Amino acid sequence: MFKAIVAAVASFLHIQAATAGWTSDATYTNAKPATLAADPYVRWDAKTGQYWAYSTDGAEDGWLFGIYTSPDLATWHKQPGGAIRNSNESRIWANDWFWAPECYYNEKTGWYFFFYAGRYTDPQKVAAYFKYPDFEEASKVGVAVSRSPGGPFINIDQKPIDYFPFDPDYRDVNLLMSPPYLVPPATLVEGNTAPLGTYIPFIDPNVFFDDDGSIWLFFSRNAYRNWVWSAEFARYVEESNIYAVRLDDAWWRDPHARTMPAVHASFRDAHKGEPKDWQTSVNASFPGPTRKDGWVPVISYKLGPQVWENAHVYDYEASQGTRKNRRWSEGSTTIKRRDSAGNAVYFLTYSANNFESPDYGVGYAYASKVSGPYTKSPSNPILSQDPSKSIYSTGHGSIVAAQGKESGNAELFYTHHARPSTSAGRYLYNARLFVEPDSLYVGFGPSAGDLRLPRGVAPFSIAAKPSSASAWDVTVRSASGAEFDLANPGNRLLAWVEGATGAQVSVQGSTVHVSGATGSNAKLYVRYQRARWNETEPWANVSQSSGIGAKAQFVQTVLPLSRHQKRGELEEEL
Repeated sequence: MFKAIVAAVASFLHIQAATAGWTSDATYTNAKPATLAADPYVRWDAKTGQYWAYSTDGAEDGWLFGIYTSPDLATWHKQPGGAIRNSNESRIWANDWFWAPECYYNEKTGWYFFFYAGRYTDPQKVAAYFKYPDFEEASKVGVAVSRSPGGPFINIDQKPIDYFPFDPDYRDVNLLMSPPYLVPPATLVEGNTAPLGTYIPFIDPNVFFDDDGSIWLFFSRNAYRNWVWSAEFARYVEESNIYAVRLDDAWWRDPHARTMPAVHASFRDAHKGEPKDWQTSVNASFPGPTRKDGWVPVISYKLGPQVWENAHVYDYEASQGTRKNRRWSEGSTTIKRRDSAGNAVYFLTYSANNFESPDYGVGYAYASKVSGPYTKSPSNPILSQDPSKSIYSTGHGSIVAAQGKESGNAELFYTHHARPSTSAGRYLYNARLFVEPDSLYVGFGPSAGDLRLPRGVAPFSIAAKPSSASAWDVTVRSASGAEFDLANPGNRLLAWVEGATGAQVSVQGSTVHVSGATGSNAKLYVRYQRARWNETEPWANVSQSSGIGAKAQFVQTVLPLSRHQKRGELEEEL
């Protein structure tokens, strides 16, 4: 047998990612995405040293919500199972439409909180939250907990959060319509004959923790049961809007994670007694809710009409009567910054238009208070389809700081879903995000080409160990110790043998197979490579160095066994 030494070597690109003086030319590309993930929420987990993404889809049979991990926000590894077992042991409360998960970690208690949307279809449950047992699309938000970012998550209780949002001023035109509720009244006069008041179905939870200790839930009012008269188009359009409500903090402080989130006292039953003569139930067989909680409007067409949000107001005609005329505002994320005078600026990104449509895109709004009022940017949409780059249906993402190091100058990324074609599924994409509070600006870096990795990924390390007489298992890790999935199309090992004739080398993911190599001088070399945008030269060798301006420690030689591995040289004896 022969002595084998693994070395990751060489250099190509000058774009750098750095941590503690280490730089690397490793990059990523959004071309040919590999990870199917819808409505992704991404967070950095310091305990595991990697990024975790939670998705509406991607779970295996018997599970809900896919989970993925990544050392670099670009190449992902799908975790087995999912976030929540679809079984009684998880205290499942909803019947279907499990959507838009988000996960938050409390460092003081060690609990992970998993928020998500689900829908009731059981008439008794539907009536308990929405008065009418046949209420259309009865969506609510639930919370599950775990000690691990990978779950399994168990619902705190077998019911949604303690929140009953109510709109006392809405004319419930559904009561004038017939199933499948596609055709609203033809005139505003007719619509105004509908009775006032409705409970609000809601989805897409996003929890914002303000630095004054208050906790806010931003959510999308599900479009169902929200027909809004448009004088501009002389018709009713069914809308989803984004609202906010303050939550109490007992659930967050509970060291045992047994307390369900509830609406803050300032919003609890804010619409009590409205509208006049409201009946709480249809009949004695279906007792309805007795509370009427408040909310704050954040994003709607009325609050800030923008033309790009009107892509589907004629869908009924275009679909030959199979779809509703609609507008969407959903998938929001909120961050806080301070301008140069120290004033708070809240930025909220949101998605608009149908998620199935190429026109799905991202806009943003800003406010001086967490409760608003929010002003939509005239630059909207700031992220949208680009057929020249084969990117469509961009949206519903989350904002994450590199390695979770949230600060005024944090390196931010917006990880979202998009489609590589108009008929493809939703894949996970990553975009550099820039926020300038003085100019109230939010924008994105380039989405094409070879893109810089987030800070903190370098230095890489590489290790290998024999798994058989002719095979070696190779591991590449980030600076935090997170392992790269070498089967991911964005990563690759390049291996060869020197000092021997007739050697045959093959690589399958992280495993290198060698046969036919003889001689005492035979050595095995392995390089770690990253996929490039340029199809004529699709791979680049990864190199790195320590210290800005210091001599680069590119590995170009093999160290003898007796010498210690240098951290910057990515070397290891097998």
